[in-house]
Amino acid sequence: MDVSELSSVPEWLPTDLKASGVEELYPPQAEAVEAGVTEGQSVVASVPTASGKTLVAELAMLATVARGGKALYIVPLRALASEKQREFERFEEHGLSVGVSTGNYESEERWLATCDVIVATSEKVDSLIRNGAPWIDELSCVVADEVHLVDDPSRGPTLEVTLAKLRRTNPRIQVVALSATIGNPEELAEWLDAELIDSEWRPIDLRRGVHYGQAVHLEDGSQQELSVQGNRRQTAAIVADTLSEGGSTLVFVNSRRNAEAAARRLADVVSEGLAEGERARLADLAEEIRDVSDTETSDDLAEAVRRGGAFHHAGLTGEHRSLVEDAFRERDLKVICATPTLAAGVNTPSRRVVVRDWRRYDGSAGGMAPLSTLEVHQMCGRAGRPGLDPYGEALLLAKSHEELEELFDRYIWTGPEGVQSKLAAEPALRTHVLATVASGFADSRSGLLAFLERTLYSTQTTESGRLERVADTVLEYLEANDFLERDGGSLEATDLGHTVSRLYLDPMSAAEIVDGLESCEQRPTALGLYQLVCRTPDMYQLYLRSGEDEKFTELAYEREPEFLGRMPSEFEQDFEDWLAALKTAKLLEDWANELEEDRITDRYGIGPGDIRGKVDAAQWLLGAAESLASEVGLEFAPAIREARRRVEDGIREELIDLAGVRGVGRKRARRLYDAGIGTRSELREAEKSVVLGALNGRRGTAENVLENAGRTNPSMEDIEAANVATNGGAAGESGGRPADRAGERDEEDQSNLGDF
Repeated sequence: MDVSELSSVPEWLPTDLKASGVEELYPPQAEAVEAGVTEGQSVVASVPTASGKTLVAELAMLATVARGGKALYIVPLRALASEKQREFERFEEHGLSVGVSTGNYESEERWLATCDVIVATSEKVDSLIRNGAPWIDELSCVVADEVHLVDDPSRGPTLEVTLAKLRRTNPRIQVVALSATIGNPEELAEWLDAELIDSEWRPIDLRRGVHYGQAVHLEDGSQQELSVQGNRRQTAAIVADTLSEGGSTLVFVNSRRNAEAAARRLADVVSEGLAEGERARLADLAEEIRDVSDTETSDDLAEAVRRGGAFHHAGLTGEHRSLVEDAFRERDLKVICATPTLAAGVNTPSRRVVVRDWRRYDGSAGGMAPLSTLEVHQMCGRAGRPGLDPYGEALLLAKSHEELEELFDRYIWTGPEGVQSKLAAEPALRTHVLATVASGFADSRSGLLAFLERTLYSTQTTESGRLERVADTVLEYLEANDFLERDGGSLEATDLGHTVSRLYLDPMSAAEIVDGLESCEQRPTALGLYQLVCRTPDMYQLYLRSGEDEKFTELAYEREPEFLGRMPSEFEQDFEDWLAALKTAKLLEDWANELEEDRITDRYGIGPGDIRGKVDAAQWLLGAAESLASEVGLEFAPAIREARRRVEDGIREELIDLAGVRGVGRKRARRLYDAGIGTRSELREAEKSVVLGALNGRRGTAENVLENAGRTNPSMEDIEAANVATNGGAAGESGGRPADRAGERDEEDQSNLGDF
């Protein structure tokens, strides 16, 4: 179908598509148009990666906006939200407005009412519904990207319930669900009352196979030589072969450590063939990466990047990952070694994909377990870049003939599994039952069950009464903890229940926080508050490594008076989980005590991205704790607010006022404080020469800081920096002034996580 034949879309769209190189629709896109996607018909598109799913969504959204409607694009990850926002911003030159919202679960984001297209994560959309965002009622089209993730135990129930609520709120809403090829797309289509587009078509061929011995064995039965010489590993040989054809390689491994180790090895393979221009660009990129974070992880990534390779995992900061992804798309980086998270929709296609590790650790299985066929197919789908590669090739690696046969049987000749709703698990229902009642979608047990009948689980289940039984168990829990009141068959959320739902908390987290705060007889300490929120289900705790039990048990007894609620004994079953929460809390305390970021990552065996994640979660949970304290009449809000500010900026108590000045992070605040400037008002009145000296003579920085502090005339013209004595680093462990660190890098790197 020629794009000029499109109907019900804005007049400018066919010309815009042709200007970007799209003359003809791909077959799945044409199928979607014929099914009515531009006329408001709901569609489930189950098609391979790189087959044009996003354009199907764009056609639906632009057509609905042309009819005077509003469109919502739901993504599973924040990184995807930013990527899609950048893609859709090209519509703004045609008068459309695009907004993105991913954080702050307590806000209704009224400004989004002015946007034609809104991009948000499923969690954010769920929170907007709970907070009564009025523009939700105006939606006429919703796109669910990567909808097969309803199968995910942690994220799936939220996406499922959110779609059910949107369809209940707007019965005529158009739903466009985009999915990788799955085993049961017809069940998703039945649930969403949608037309099904089920296609295996790809714009370029995808060859799948297994490397074994000295050859690639492909699914069509053919073989091609790819020899492994001497001590070289299979992956290195494949990367070298791909490079010889001018291609790039994406390697999937099963752990962060393996990703980093593989990147180091494969960068050696890549570096030999880099051109001078590539070396220069990669050297600049390596310096950018070092500037993001002063940690060993950042340095290791920069060193790999300098030689043409990279690793990619959740321990990196968002800026690290973006820099790596962009350079890979630009073909400056030749190989990325990644954990499976990169397969979840981020746009990083390559000539070849290598699934090096097809097993990974699974706690529920008690050891290594095979990846699902769907997950491996998702990885394989990253192979091949339309317009750049003649084909894509995805390879698994076998070390024996038996393994070769197993990999073909398990992943090459077998279709992906069907997705299954995970809604009936009690932890998922605990959150969503309370929110369903609190936000007015059900006011009785029968109404609640009727709402749950609109979910995918109800469409799929053959187990009579299970959802009803789990719902009743959850209702009993919510009533026992004063989140709900029941009068006969009627249900009503209490004031506390409304607050918990609005805060986007797991009710079990709220119960833990309230119980802990009510047990406190004096002003809580920062560590006590950090440990309280770290033992909630909403915080992913650090694991206790071998030998750490004794260390953190000793710390627990040493600081026992600070903890909120009863500390279990060493002989109780939940003591180890309690210690893991203490370890996580100690990380937060170290950050709030201004311990250097690289020392934290080394001490806890994590990456800078993990610090960011823990800090984000702690900020949110402490903000929730402050609201809950006020709700139940406790006078702890100031202490909680202080602990939250400290962990937000990574500062000691005395820097809170200074760090509130925009442009002053933890390190600049410490230098100003050591120079005798302790508050915002003192900064506003301070001698300019002292400010300039404390900020390492950087005039632009000093002027911006003074202007943000409210200085009438912040100009540093003709000002000479005073020779002020500052230590310039983070505070040490003792609580005194920080010691100088030999060889420390430029202190102008703020290491303020809010800037990452």
